[in-house]
Amino acid sequence: MPNYRRMYLKGGCFFFTVVTEARRPLLTRNIELLQFAFRKVLERYPFCIDGFVVLPDHLHCIWTLPRGDDDYANRWRLIKHHFSRGLKKGEYIANNRSSRGERGIWQRRFWEHLIQHEKDYQRHLDYIHFNPVKHGYVKRPCDWPYSTFRKCVRSGLYELDWASPPDPNMDYE
Repeated sequence: MPNYRRMYLKGGCFFFTVVTEARRPLLTRNIELLQFAFRKVLERYPFCIDGFVVLPDHLHCIWTLPRGDDDYANRWRLIKHHFSRGLKKGEYIANNRSSRGERGIWQRRFWEHLIQHEKDYQRHLDYIHFNPVKHGYVKRPCDWPYSTFRKCVRSGLYELDWASPPDPNMDYE
């Protein structure tokens, strides 16, 4: 079994990827429940969500933790817990999970990356907002409803047409 090592930095900025078990498309069709889970955790353990995208089977986000706090793992545990509690039971559960009383909603782990500098931050923010295009859900980042892209446009971080394909009806000469 691999030896997972997490990076911790009090007040750090982190990029995360969290995936559903067997890539089941549970997230966008249960978006209100996911929002509830985040609100519940944010009430007790605040943090700043700098960027976010939710796709049917996974999500990516950038969080900045409060100064003096590095406990993102507990936040993810609680978000997954609140989301799972709100879903109707009946999903397939592998034997190794069943014997531990676990549900088959989320992959056990998540991927985290400590943001190192401004260019790293921007690269990950771009990755987040381009992800629905990459997976073929939309042609333009501004068309995906489950992301912080439009919020970032309003704050001046992006133009509305960022990463959009050229307009075929436009004369560029």
